[in-house]
Amino acid sequence: MSSKVRVRRTYKDSLFRMIFREKEELLSLYNVVNGSDYKNTEDLEINTIEDVIYMGIKNDVSFLIDDYLNLYEAQSSWNPNMPLRGLFYLAALYRGYVGENGLDLYSEALLKLPAPNFIVFYNGSRARGDMEQLKLSDSYIKKNRDGYALECTVTVLNINYGHNEKIMKGCRKLWEYAYLVEEIRKGIKAGLRLEEAVDRAVEHCIENEILADFLRRHQMEVKDVILTEYNEAHHVENEKRLSFEQGVAQGLEQGLEQGIRALILDNLEEDIPQQRILEKLKARFGLSEEEAVERLRRYTIKKE
Repeated sequence: MSSKVRVRRTYKDSLFRMIFREKEELLSLYNVVNGSDYKNTEDLEINTIEDVIYMGIKNDVSFLIDDYLNLYEAQSSWNPNMPLRGLFYLAALYRGYVGENGLDLYSEALLKLPAPNFIVFYNGSRARGDMEQLKLSDSYIKKNRDGYALECTVTVLNINYGHNEKIMKGCRKLWEYAYLVEEIRKGIKAGLRLEEAVDRAVEHCIENEILADFLRRHQMEVKDVILTEYNEAHHVENEKRLSFEQGVAQGLEQGLEQGIRALILDNLEEDIPQQRILEKLKARFGLSEEEAVERLRRYTIKKE
């Protein structure tokens, strides 16, 4: 029975989704991640929701295979809130699955559902391990010894160079995707403008037969998508920096605290010396020495 959810598409594909939109490539990625050996692409049913307006959530690709509901997403910036985002997205997928398969939520018989797997392929610049798991319960203010009524677990795989070499070698297209992204970063570090870095990286990859056929067919579209993705990532980073200004403009005390909290936790995560954090707090938010020390102490305790 079909479980596809069809919603009007209003956004462009991500680069990751462009590369893995074909079933052959997606099946290859699934096999290497799961240690399986599926060969028939008909075993795989793509059910990506084309656009999710609720809370602005969208993902790269979701699909069904062997009674597993898989959610795959590429991330170039670290986001500890992926479990909550995944929960919203999975809820939408399960709602579609129940509706399109005519399942009765009030039936006396236990409904059978595909088991969820949520994987994020991380290639950001922040140093992370090969594999990490993020849990929704990490966000809960109070901890429950006996477990939680609701949990969502995200497996994060680092696909930067030097990480997860077995997976990268097992899926050529994933390696090529990471290579292209790395070449763009090299160009930016060398002082090129983003657009120039993208052009040079694309040309380099074509010359060296890395995503060559794909890039020849979709060169302009790829360039447009990459520029959009980088601009969106830049926007996300700016949102953290601007949270204080936005809060003041709206007359919200909460905006001030959110800005302070974001700055402290981000800097603690990157092991910035505490004296430097205090200087940033005073310069950005106009805090006194005593206020800055108190805020740093408060959020350091909460982080621990």
